[in-house]
Amino acid sequence: MKLRFALLVTALAAANAAVATPAAPRGLTVEDLVNLERVGSPAVSPDASRVVYTVRTTNMDKNRGHTSLWIAGLDGKTAPKALTTHDSSSTDPEWAPAGDAVYFLSSRSGSSQVWRQSAAGGEPVQVTNLPLDVDNFRVSPSGDRIALSMAVFRDCADLACTKDRLDAQAKNKASGRVYDRLFVRHWDTWADGRNAVLFSAPLDANGRVSSAPVSLSGSLDGDVPSKPFGDREEYRFSPDGKTIVFSARIAGKTEAWSTNFDLYSVPAPGGAAPRNLTADNPAWDAKGVFSPDGRTLAYLAMTRPGFEADRFHIVLMDVASGKKRRLAESWDRSVGALQWSADGKTLVVDAEDVGQHRLFAIDVVSGKVSALTDKGTIAAFDMRRDTIAFTHATLASPAQLHTMKLRGGKPQQLTRNNADKLAGVRFGEFEQFSFAGANGDTVHGYVMKPWNATPGAKYPVAFLVHGGPQGSFGNAWSYRWNPQVYAGAGYATVFIDFHGSTGYGQKFTDSISGDWGGKPLEDLQKGLDAAVKKFPWLDRERSCALGASYGGYMMNWIAGNWPGAFKCLVNHDGVFDTRGMAYSTEEQWFTDWENGGPYFAVPESHERFNPVHHVNKWKTPMLVIQGDLDFRIPTAQALSTFTALQRRGIDSKLLVFPDENHWVLKPANSVLWHHTVIGWLDQHLKR
Repeated sequence: MKLRFALLVTALAAANAAVATPAAPRGLTVEDLVNLERVGSPAVSPDASRVVYTVRTTNMDKNRGHTSLWIAGLDGKTAPKALTTHDSSSTDPEWAPAGDAVYFLSSRSGSSQVWRQSAAGGEPVQVTNLPLDVDNFRVSPSGDRIALSMAVFRDCADLACTKDRLDAQAKNKASGRVYDRLFVRHWDTWADGRNAVLFSAPLDANGRVSSAPVSLSGSLDGDVPSKPFGDREEYRFSPDGKTIVFSARIAGKTEAWSTNFDLYSVPAPGGAAPRNLTADNPAWDAKGVFSPDGRTLAYLAMTRPGFEADRFHIVLMDVASGKKRRLAESWDRSVGALQWSADGKTLVVDAEDVGQHRLFAIDVVSGKVSALTDKGTIAAFDMRRDTIAFTHATLASPAQLHTMKLRGGKPQQLTRNNADKLAGVRFGEFEQFSFAGANGDTVHGYVMKPWNATPGAKYPVAFLVHGGPQGSFGNAWSYRWNPQVYAGAGYATVFIDFHGSTGYGQKFTDSISGDWGGKPLEDLQKGLDAAVKKFPWLDRERSCALGASYGGYMMNWIAGNWPGAFKCLVNHDGVFDTRGMAYSTEEQWFTDWENGGPYFAVPESHERFNPVHHVNKWKTPMLVIQGDLDFRIPTAQALSTFTALQRRGIDSKLLVFPDENHWVLKPANSVLWHHTVIGWLDQHLKR
C-alpha cells in the first residue's frame, strides 16, 4: 500500500513537472509550418458585434487542407467557437442582412453549393441545389436575392445543358480538343470551352433559391469573375439590391494579351444587357463598391493598357451622371481593396508600403490619407458600422484576427491560433535595412538571424530573391517562401526589395520593365554587400541564392552574370530562355509589356537579358525545381536549365512535381520541397 502510494506521488510529481516545464526552445520546421492553422476571410456582422472567419487546418494523412467557419465577439470578451464542423470544408462566409445567419460555400452535398447556417448554431440549410458547382456568391443587402458565378457553356440555354455536355465529354473515348483562339490553357488548367458566368436568383423567406438562376453576364464574351484568381470582390450589389456592378474583360481573340477590364452595370433580376461604365479607359477597371447611399461608385483603375502591375488608382463615379474624379492622386501607392465608412465620408483601403502591407483611411472630399496600421501585413479586412476586422501577420507571426474602430482606439487581437503548436518555437530575429542601390536610389531589404544565434558567431546565408517580378519580400508570413524555416535550420537570411518591387512608388515598380538583368542584379549585389557590412554575423563566404518565378530567372541570370558569387543556387520555376517564354507562357500581355512588345516585333528586347546566352559561364551548383502543371513558366524551361547544367558537368539536381502548378500547395509536396532545398543548402554550406 505504501509502495503504491509512493509510486502515485512520484507519478503525480512527474506529471506536474512536465506541465510546469516549458518546452525546450527550437527553431521552426517545415512540419510546423504545414500544420499551422491559417486564419482568414473575416466577415463582420451587420450590427458589428461579431465576426465570422475561416480557419484552415491540415490533414497530412489525406494530404490536403480543411477549412471551417469560426465566430467570435468583436468586444474581445467572447471566446471564438466553431460554427461549422463538417468533414467537408466551409468557405466564403457572408452574413445574412438580418445578422441571424451566415451563408457559405461547401461541397458536403457532393458538389460546391451555397449553404445557410444559423449564427446560433445547429444544422445548416442548403440554399442552392444546382447541377453545376457554385464557384462564388453574394447575397443582396435586402436578403431577397443571390448573385452567383458558375462555369457554363455560354451557348447552352440552361444549366442542365452544360452538365449533359460535360457528362458526354467524360464518356467520349477521343480526348482531343480543337482550339481557334488563346487562351488554350491558363495557370494550370486547359480550356474546356466554358466561361465563368454571373447569375442571379431570388431567395424565399427561408433564404433558399426559389427559381432557376438567370444569366447576367452570359451575353458577354468574358469571365465573371476573371480567371484564374478572380473572386466575388469583382462584383457587388447596390445598397438597394436593384443593381449589380461587375468587372469583365471582353477581348475575344486578343484576350491573352489584353488587360482591358471594364465595369458593367446590370439590373439584379436580369432582363437587360449589361451597360459598360468605363468604356473610356482602355486599361484595367475593377472592384466597384457603392457608397452607403448608392449615389457614388468607388472603383480601382489602371491607366496603361497591357501592364498588369500598373498603379491601381481610386476613381469616384457619380452614379446618376457618370461623372468621374480620381481620389488621392498624389498618394503613390497601388490599392488592393476598398470599403466605405458608414457615413460615406471615408474609404478604407489596403496597400503595400515600404516592406509592410497596411490599412489606410482616405477622406473622400480632400483625399487626405491616414495610416490605420503600422508594421506587418494586412491580408484581408471587412468593416461594418466603422468597426474593422482584419488579419495581421509579420515575419514572426502567422495571421491572427484583430479588430479596431475606424476613428479612435488601438487594434485588439481576437485570436491566438497555434499558441500550442508554437509554444517551444523560437523565431529568428529580423530587421529592415536600406542602402544606396542602382542609380543611387534608396533600396530596402530585411535580414533575419537563425533561431539560436549567439553573439560573435557567423552564420551561412540563404539569399532569397522574390518573384513577380513586381512583388515584395516584406514583413509578412508565407507558407511557401518563409525565412523562418531557414532560420529554424540554422541559416541567416537576406532578402532585398530590388528595383521593380511594389510598395515604394510606381516609378520604382516600373523600373524593372525592359531591365530584368540590369538594376535588379545591381541592387542584389549592393544589397548583399551592404548587409554583410552592417551585420557581421552574416558569413558571405557560405551563401546560397534561392528564388522562384522571376527569382528563378534571376538564378539563371546570376549563374552567367555573377558567376562564383554563391556556393549554390536554387531555381524554382525560373525562365531559362526568354524566346521560349514569350511563345509558350499563357498571359501574353506580361512578356509583351516587360519587353516592349511581342517577340516577333522586338526580338532584340527579349534577347537583351536572356540567360541562355550566358550558359558557357555557368559553374555554380544548382537545384532546379518545377511544377509540371505550371503554364505560366512551362516545364521546358526547367528541363532546359537542367540539361545545360548536366551537359556542362555542373553539380545539379532536378525536382519535378507532376501535380503542382507555379506554386507547391499539397502538404506532403511542401515538406519534400523544403527538405530537398535545405538539404541542398546543407550539402554546399555546412560541409
